[in-house]
Amino acid sequence: MSLLGADFRRDFEIRRYPFILYVLIPLAALVLQSWLPRLLGPYTLFDLPLVITIYFALGRRSPIQGTLMGAAMGLFEDAMTQHAIGLSGVAMTVVGFLAASVGVRIDVENHAIRVMMNFVLSLLSSAIYIFVARYMLGLDFDWRWLAELLKAVDNALIALVFFPLLDKLQVRE
Repeated sequence: MSLLGADFRRDFEIRRYPFILYVLIPLAALVLQSWLPRLLGPYTLFDLPLVITIYFALGRRSPIQGTLMGAAMGLFEDAMTQHAIGLSGVAMTVVGFLAASVGVRIDVENHAIRVMMNFVLSLLSSAIYIFVARYMLGLDFDWRWLAELLKAVDNALIALVFFPLLDKLQVRE
């Protein structure tokens, strides 16, 4: 019989990183997200801030921290584009909350689960973005679901590469 409760188990499995990484990694993702489309043009079907938000939300397993990180990353991403401020913020806030909530309930050490979560949450982020833009703000813009599906696949592939690299940076106690 285990003397350790569920709260201790959850706290034990939370990933911890040096504080500077919580600043540098999201900042690098935001800079690359704004810089790479200028180099690659229309071939940039990925969302690095979303991938980083999902990674930290899954690892930290705190819905509050996931929500705040998603909101901050989304607002900063909106600030660097010419879209309405808050569109990505709303979508990434919901995604950060859901990723952290799922991270509490399931084992997110499995790479297949992480990739699948990244794919599904990328599609959800796109759906929330289009819903808010079209039905709440009344914006009319060209939206291609095939491009969003490819973007979700690309985000999942990026996660497959970046997540193990970021895992090596965590603080081991």
